Amino acid sequence: MKKMKIVNMKKFVRSILILIGVIIALVLFFPKATLSHNEKEYSDYETISVAQGDTLWSIASYQQENNPYYIEKDVRDIVSNLKKINQLHTADLQIGQTLKVPVL
Repeated sequence: MKKMKIVNMKKFVRSILILIGVIIALVLFFPKATLSHNEKEYSDYETISVAQGDTLWSIASYQQENNPYYIEKDVRDIVSNLKKINQLHTADLQIGQTLKVPVL
């Protein structure tokens, strides 16, 4: 195998630094070029009010069946998504509490 020799170290270092800069710029400015609708920021919401007997699981199950946004999604993923959107630390809900639910 033929050995390669760097003729101009200054140009080599400059080229490497430019390449690293381009890679960093791509990572910072285009972190997720293709996103599914569940990964993007939500812009359309439906607001629902928690009724007596409602649980996060029952709401997620209802959304799974009736909300096209959650079509073919697992109920556990919907529960997790609803907790994230509504900044809930637990699954405990209060009667009259309002929840945001993403819609298409």
